[in-house]
Amino acid sequence: MPRVAFTTFAILKKPYGHPEVQEFDDRTPPTFEQAERSPGFIARAKEDPGQSHLTNFDRDWGEWGRFDVPRFYTGGRTDETDSRASTLSLWTDLDSVFAFVYTGLHRSTLSKRHEWFLKPEWPSYAAWWVSDDTIPTWSDACERLEHLHDHGPSPVAFTFRRPFAADGTPTRLSGMAERRPAGV
Repeated sequence: MPRVAFTTFAILKKPYGHPEVQEFDDRTPPTFEQAERSPGFIARAKEDPGQSHLTNFDRDWGEWGRFDVPRFYTGGRTDETDSRASTLSLWTDLDSVFAFVYTGLHRSTLSKRHEWFLKPEWPSYAAWWVSDDTIPTWSDACERLEHLHDHGPSPVAFTFRRPFAADGTPTRLSGMAERRPAGV
């Protein structure tokens, strides 16, 4: 059964640790916990334990591959200069991802994104289908974000607004019209 790979990418206005973005950083662990308890959640990229002394760029992400960022990121790669926020996860279906993104703590965090993040000139997320034995890598995520930016939504990488089914045909999210926040 195919699964949905989902990645997010944003650039903070200030590096991690700066008071201007601390509230976002404080919300991250409980948001990840909420995701992991959400219906349809399978797994997310996590670094191997015991690596908090390393930057995201230097940590071992196991099956998720070496950490990478799309070409849109021009910030630093040290703990003092890192200003990117990115996630990579697997879900059973697109409706489950959508439900998580636009409910609970994640939704309230999204509503404040303009306080913490630069206005993107790139896609802030991308979804794509993978086979049931595939773990997407950070490199895959970057390629999908860049493809979405360069070519628009397609079966290669798509958005909630213009989703594709696992067979590559355009589709709709069930109930999206009832749940969709403005601007989605």
